[in-house]
Amino acid sequence: MTINFHDENNKFTYTTRIADRDWNDLIKKYIHGDQFTALDLGCGGGIYSKVLSELGASNVIAMDFSRSNLEGAMANCNDFYNISYEQGNALDTGLTNASVDLILERALIHHITEIDLCFEEAARILKPGGVLFVQDRTPEDCLLPGSETHIRGHFFEKYPRLIEKETRRRFSSDEVINALTRNEFEMVEEVQFSEARKTYQEFSELEEDLRGRTGRSILHELNDEEVEELIQFIRTKLDENIKVIQERDRWTIWIARKV
Repeated sequence: MTINFHDENNKFTYTTRIADRDWNDLIKKYIHGDQFTALDLGCGGGIYSKVLSELGASNVIAMDFSRSNLEGAMANCNDFYNISYEQGNALDTGLTNASVDLILERALIHHITEIDLCFEEAARILKPGGVLFVQDRTPEDCLLPGSETHIRGHFFEKYPRLIEKETRRRFSSDEVINALTRNEFEMVEEVQFSEARKTYQEFSELEEDLRGRTGRSILHELNDEEVEELIQFIRTKLDENIKVIQERDRWTIWIARKV
């Protein structure tokens, strides 16, 4: 069944990682000065809200439609005093016009049917010249084969029925770019990015993550027995001589500027 983001049991599912340092460096290229307001829209557990704070934002708004997610983010970002928390919708944030300098929409748009409405709202609340970062998977990103680093690819190798579920909710690069340009944005750059997800010192750590479906919404489409079978399948795919598993995920990042 599909993940329930409002379930208290899923409160900490998106709080257990730290952001990839290379990701931080990529975003840093587009940040100038330290007096800016950033919105982490669809903040989940606040992992990237922390990064925006560390990269110099004077004010970070962590916003999610799920109260449970926000509570997880509050706990995760407890030591960051310039992060505020708002429950809101990506199509109707409730923020005032031209009130933020930077918006991050990471792993957000695949949950939205009408991305035009999402980008229209982003354009409304961004100041002129403000930057929008959209990070998500295209269908091509989703279907990269499984490997010792791309663990996610093995999900679809084991359960091909997940392919339609996964790709149907993803937008192509052209669809994203066209929607951005229709909504007062000019493209700055498109990046295919291999983001370090997590390093596991042994397979049992990965096994625990998979069993808990931690930060992996697609695994909520599988029942517990199927997840156990997937774990054993992945075990057979990995070289038994490799002790440390360094998992990476493939993403596309679109960087656009409000006209």
